[in-house]
Order: sequence, then structure tokens, then C-alpha cells
Amino acid sequence: MDNMSLKEIQSKLLLWEASENALAPLTSDQREAILDLESLILGGSTDIDNEKAQVKDSEEVERAMPPVDTTYDFLEWYESLCDGNLKADDTPYEAYHKQLSDRRNECVALTDQIGATMSDLEKLSEQYNFVSNKTNALHMMSEQLLADQNKLSSIGDEIKQKLHYFTQVEHLSQRLNSPTMSVNSETFFNVLAKIDECLEYMRNNNNFKESHTYLVKYRHLQNRAISLVRSYVTHVLNHATEQMLAPKEDEQNDQESMDTAYAVYFGKFQAAAPKLRMVISEIEARAEKNDDYASLLSDIQREYAQRRSRVAGAATGGALRAAADKQLRDHCSLARAACSLLAHACRDECALYNHFFSNTSPALDEYLQSLCTGLYETLRPHIIHINHLETLAELCVILRVEVIEEQVNNDPARLCALGRCARALLADAQERLVFRAHVHLRADVLHYRPALGDLAYPAKLLMMEQIAMSIQEQSLKRSDSRNSMVSDISATSQEVANINVEAQRRPQASPADLHGMWYPGVRRTLAALSRLYRCLEKKVFQGLAQEAISLCIQSVDNATKQISANTTSIDGELFQIKHLLILREQIAPFQVDFIVKETTLDFTNMKNAAYGLMQKPRQIFSLNSNNALLEFLLDGTLLVREHLLDSRKEVDRQLKYCCELFIKDATEILAGPMITFIERAQAFTPIEQLKSQPWATPEEMAVVVKEAQKRIRAHLAPLQRSMQLYLANKETEFILFRPIRNNVVGYFVQIEQLITNAGYSYEDTLIVACPTPEQVSVFISSASLISHSEPVQPYGTKTKPGVIRKPSVTSVPEKEETGKDSATITV
Repeated sequence: MDNMSLKEIQSKLLLWEASENALAPLTSDQREAILDLESLILGGSTDIDNEKAQVKDSEEVERAMPPVDTTYDFLEWYESLCDGNLKADDTPYEAYHKQLSDRRNECVALTDQIGATMSDLEKLSEQYNFVSNKTNALHMMSEQLLADQNKLSSIGDEIKQKLHYFTQVEHLSQRLNSPTMSVNSETFFNVLAKIDECLEYMRNNNNFKESHTYLVKYRHLQNRAISLVRSYVTHVLNHATEQMLAPKEDEQNDQESMDTAYAVYFGKFQAAAPKLRMVISEIEARAEKNDDYASLLSDIQREYAQRRSRVAGAATGGALRAAADKQLRDHCSLARAACSLLAHACRDECALYNHFFSNTSPALDEYLQSLCTGLYETLRPHIIHINHLETLAELCVILRVEVIEEQVNNDPARLCALGRCARALLADAQERLVFRAHVHLRADVLHYRPALGDLAYPAKLLMMEQIAMSIQEQSLKRSDSRNSMVSDISATSQEVANINVEAQRRPQASPADLHGMWYPGVRRTLAALSRLYRCLEKKVFQGLAQEAISLCIQSVDNATKQISANTTSIDGELFQIKHLLILREQIAPFQVDFIVKETTLDFTNMKNAAYGLMQKPRQIFSLNSNNALLEFLLDGTLLVREHLLDSRKEVDRQLKYCCELFIKDATEILAGPMITFIERAQAFTPIEQLKSQPWATPEEMAVVVKEAQKRIRAHLAPLQRSMQLYLANKETEFILFRPIRNNVVGYFVQIEQLITNAGYSYEDTLIVACPTPEQVSVFISSASLISHSEPVQPYGTKTKPGVIRKPSVTSVPEKEETGKDSATITV
């Protein structure tokens, strides 16, 4: 069994590397490793130099290699061989390991030595710390002793310092009671400062024992010092006052000597300023922090103001009375002189006050106000009795411009009192001016009774035009006589001279444009407004101007009615148009709104409630909800309504109405028969039967058309002459004449339309001979050219128009904005 098993094993070992179906085939690497092992064992080198070594190695191998009979022996030998090789490879590492072990032993020995050294050092450190602690404790004890010594020393100094404020009472009292102590000295103010310091200390440390007692003592010393200061200042001021009042009594109130003394008073009083300046400066410095010194300073300022009032108050009042007596009639000069006097007095008083004090005070303001009150009491009786607007207006300008704006506003600190007085006088003057303006406007504008010369239109315009033409002719004759003396005049220069002469002969402006030719109501209104504009506040002026313009319009309207009654309605209407244009032009420069808010009471609800109460007499005392008396009380309340009145728009509305009236009347004059016929024809129905009426035959219509043409030829030139005389502005004349012309042409067009609509024949049209609009325009233009080429009298100078009917008039749009040209209107 053993042999069979061994054979099987051998056979199986042979099968390991069989070429086919090997049990354990070797890889190429494994085969190479076996070959290398075999070469290493057997040796493969053939070099001569290594032959002996190889033999020796082979012998050693043979000697070292045990006999291998079995695979097990081989494997065992292989294993021992591997172990030997491994040990051979680990030899360097083992040597290095041994070296490291030696070094480790050396480090351990060194560590033991270091440990022994550290132990010795620790013992040494403990001994050092022990000695150091002993030394530091001794040092700290020394410092504590030194600190205690310093603390005790500071406590002693503090106690000494605190006791100092308690021990100064006697010393300061002795110094104040010393007969050699002078108030106006540095030593006195040092004592005063020490008292203030002690008082402040006692107030801040009121918890100290007996602090209240010493506070009372120091307050007594302070009051003593303040009394000394007050006595000194009062003595100096009294002495200065007596020096200045003595000459006044000796001179027996003579005016000239009083003026001289008044000028000297400032110099004498100023001489006392150096004696008090140092004292007052110290008091002012302390007054900011101490109420007692503030009260002392106020008393000193009041004493100063009283002394100055005694000295200068009477002199100022005497000077004002002298000025009032001297200029009793000239109120403006009196106002200028009095205000100038008070301005100089206020400036001098402020300058003198600044020599004594650094800051202003209420006492000074009261004193200056008392001086200026004399100005108010002097001027006000004169102002409230002035009746002339010019004087009142000039007074207002003087007070507002010359006094307030030019003097007070440029020096408000010193002239504040004068400014208050001037504003009060200005308010009184403005109030008086408004009152007198109301009286003036009512008496001299609304209720003005014009003289015959004021209503002599157009005669006075023609007379003024003739006077102007004669003056121009005389000036031209003088210029011609002077030009005839000059020789060598060329033909061109002579032609230019002739053109200039012709231009001068044509009147360029109407006499109505002259200020002296204005209607007195307009002239007075504009003069009053020009004076009031610079003198009154904006709101006050607006209300007064609105009333003035309204009264002026009524005055012009009344004059228009009288002129229309005396001459013609055309003259009255042109007069009114011209003066309304003047009024609108003259109020344009005023930079104010002529709008006034008017408040009225509306009694409509009360009226309706009263009617309801009367209709329900049985329900007056009813106890139910239908109580008529209760309804009257609840429903009959008054309503407050506000209305805006605009004077500019009122002028424009009146101007618009007057222009429409003038256009209507002028159209009636030029086309009156046609207007009557057209109105009658338009009222007739049916229109087809119009030609059957005896008054609408072609012959009658022809008479109407010829009469209209005759009127145009007769009245157009005088009408335009009147417009030129009154208005004297081509643009205005054109604007005003254009709707008249359009109306006249329109009536001829209506005649043509009636002929067409009523069925008139062609022969009838020839009989009527109504011109076309183009022919009427040419006819009117030719009549206008004739009026400009020939001298024509104004309308109404020879004949007076008859009854005027109401034609259809082109509406005149209202002009909202006022133009710069006085003769420019919009129709």
C-alpha cells in the first residue's frame, strides 16, 4: 500500500508539468525563477578568473546541500535555504538596530542626568522665591507707609483749604470797612471776587456744619459791596447831572442857550464814563452768572436812563415844540425836521450809552421811546387835521421812505424806538389819507357838478386843435424865415423840408389826449390813485382803487348823458369811449389786482320763512312737529355771500357797452331807412306777397336804397372826423369803424336777399338798383377818402340826428387784458 501510494505520488508529481493536462502548470516567470535558481546552485560562469571560486562554491554547495531523495527533502532543503538567505539579507538591518539600541541607552543615561540637574534647579528656585517674597513684602510695606503719609498730608491740606473759606469772613469784612478802600480799584474787585468764591463754595457744600451761618455772613458782605458800588455809581451820575442842569437854570430857558447846552450835555456826561466804565464792566461780567449782580446792573441802567431823561428829555421836547412853532403851516418840513432831530438824538444817546455799558437794556429802550413819544404827540395833532391829499401823501412818503426805509432800516439797533413812533404816525397818516380820499372821491368825483366848459364837446376840442395848428404854423414860419437865410440849399434838401412841413401840419394827436383836457372826474381820480399808490398798503389801496374807479365810471357816465343831451349822442359816446380808454391805460401800470372781496347778507331764506309763518297763523303755537314758529327760526337764517369786484373788468365791460352803443347809433345814422324797412319786411308774412304791399314796391325800395346812400355820403365823413378828433388813433378808429361798415354792408345784402326771396323780377331789381357788397365797400371807401382829403366838420356841429331805432349790431367781445395803448380797443 505504501509502495503504491508512493508510486502514485511520483506519477502525480510527474503530471504536474505534463505537456497536456498538467496538474500544476508553471508560468513563464516561475520557470525562469527555477532556471535562475538552478544556475545559481550549479553555477554557469566559465571565466578563468572565477574558476576557482566556482569550484569552491560548488564544493560548498555540495557540502551544504544535503542529499535530496524525496520531494519532501527538497522542500525542506529549499525552506532552510530561504531562511538562510533571509538572514543574510537582514544583517545590515540588525547592525543598524543594534546601533539604535546603543544610542537609546546613551539617551536614557543623559535623561537621567538632566533629571538630576532639574531637581537641583528646583531646589534652587524654591530658595530664590522664598528670598524674593520676603523682599517684596518689605517693599510693599514701605510703599503703603508712604501712601498713608501722603494721604494724611492731603487730608490735612484739604481740611486747611476748606477751613480757609470759613476763616475769610473777618478778613474780608475788615477790608470792606477800611476807609482807604476805593470802589474804582483793582483791590476792591479782588475782594468782591473772593466774596463770590466763598459764597459759591458755601452753596455747593451746604452739608458742612455751620455752612448756612457763614453763607448768611458772606451774603451780608456781598450786599455791603453791592451797596458801595451802587452808592458810587449814583454819586457819579448825580454829580454829572448836576453839572449839566446848573447852566440850564442860570440861562433862564433861553432857546438858543438851551440848544447849546443840549449839545454840551453829551460831552459833560461822557466825561463821567471813565470813572464808571471799569466798575460797570465788572458788574456786567458777573451779571451773566449771578442774579444779584444782574439786578444791580439793571438798577444802574435804570438810574442812568432817569438821569438822561432829566437832562435830555426836556431839551428834546423844547426843540420839538420850537420846530412846531416855527413851521406851523409846513407840515412836511415839520415832519422832516422833527424826525431828523429825534434820529440824531437817538444816535447820540446810543453812542453815549455805549461809553458806559456794553449791552443794550430795556431801560434804554424805554428812555428812547419816551423821547420819541414827544415826536408822536407833536405831529399827531397836525396830521389828524390835514385835509389836503397831497400833504398827507407826502407825509406818508416821508415817514415810510425817508424815515423808516432810509434811516430806521439802515440802523435798526439805534433807531428802533424812532421806527415804532414813525410807524404809528404812518398808520395815522394813512388812516387820515384813506378818510380824506373817500371824502374827495365822493365830493369831487361822484358829486362833481361840471361847468359849461367841462361839457363843451366837441367845441373845446376844435378850439384846442385850432390853437395847436396856429402854434405849428407860427413855428413853421419862423423855421422858414431862418431857412431862407441859408444859401446853397439843394433840391433834395428842399424836398425833405417840404415833406417835414406837411407832416407837421397834420395833427398827430387829439387834444383829448392832453392831461389838461381830461374830464375833471377822470383827472382827479387818476391823480388821487397815483398819490395813494405809494402811500398805502396793497390791500388798502386795492379796496380804495376799486371804489375810486367805480365812482369815476359813474362820473363819466353822468357827463356823457349831459353831453349827449347838449350836442349829440355820438359826441357823448365818443367822449365816454375816450375817457374809458384813458382810465384803462392809466390804471395798467399799478402793480396790484383791482379785485375786492365784498361780503353781503342774503335775506332770501328769512323772507321765505316769514311768508310761511304768515300763511300758517294757526300753527304758530302748535305742539306737534308742524310748529310754524319753530320752522321760521330754523329756516329763516341769514346767508353770508361773498362777491369779487374787479375794477379792470368793470372798465372793460363799460367800454364794451359804450362801443356797442356807438356802433348801433352810427349804423342807424348811416343806414336808418334801410333798417326800418328791413325790420318791417322781416315781420311781414308770407314773404312771397311782400311785393304786393304799397310800401314794398320796387320804387319805394329804390327810395330807401338811395336815401341810405345819401346818408352815407352826407354823414360818413363827419362821423369819421368826430372819431379822429376824439380818438386820434388809426388803429382804434379802424377797429371801431369796422363793425359799423360791416353792419351797413350787411343791410344792403339783406335788401338783396329780400328781393330774391320775395320773388321780385329782374326789372324790379333794376328799378331798386341795390348795390352789391363790393360796390358798397368801394362807395364807403371813396367817402372815407373824400373825408381825409377835404376839411370836414365833426358830426353834430350843424345838424342834430333824429330818433334812433335799434339796429342789429355786431357784438363786441369783452377785452380781458388791458393794452398799453390808451386808444386801443377790441370790437
